[in-house]
Amino acid sequence: MATRIQGYYAILDVTGSSYDEGALLAHARELLAARPCCLQLRAKELPLADFCRLGQALRLECTHADLPLCINDRLDVALAVGADIVHLGQGDLPLGEARRVHAATPARKMLIGVSTHNLEQAKAAQAGGADYIGFGPVFPTATKSDADLAVGLSALEKVVAAISLPIVAIGGIALANIDAVARAGASAAAAIAAIERAADRAAAGRAIARAFG
Repeated sequence: MATRIQGYYAILDVTGSSYDEGALLAHARELLAARPCCLQLRAKELPLADFCRLGQALRLECTHADLPLCINDRLDVALAVGADIVHLGQGDLPLGEARRVHAATPARKMLIGVSTHNLEQAKAAQAGGADYIGFGPVFPTATKSDADLAVGLSALEKVVAAISLPIVAIGGIALANIDAVARAGASAAAAIAAIERAADRAAAGRAIARAFG
């Protein structure tokens, strides 16, 4: 499938070191019903074996929905489950190393995204061969306990002007501010709390997607 980073970037955020696979797959189906540009699995505390097992189950769900699967942080898991995208943070495997590992692995093409928090990091990610960048937090967020300070819409606009890659706005994204994020030039937006608080997750995801045309 062709992977285009635009619109609603869905994240299935698994907290803690244990999980209910049935409940999470039902949750994932709600997110996929919004037809996001991808579904990212974010599971920072899961043991590696469980992370892989859940990733494999989500690979089947995404294949059925004909939508890309993204694995957060772990290139090894992304390769193991046949993900379409891996998303790396500033403290994860460096982009250059990830590119070298991927090039040496007989796998289908996989996009690599990189989280960035300022213009210098965004420029470095573009120069290093990232396929897209996450930028933020644009607004204050409680989803990540170690989140950087919010950078604001003006910083997002500067990155959009300087970077030719698709830019996914991250951090504090909500239905109340999504139009401003789209006007700032982001290609897509990732939201967790705003989707989880919604009575209808799929409808909330579609509302975010509509802001990007």
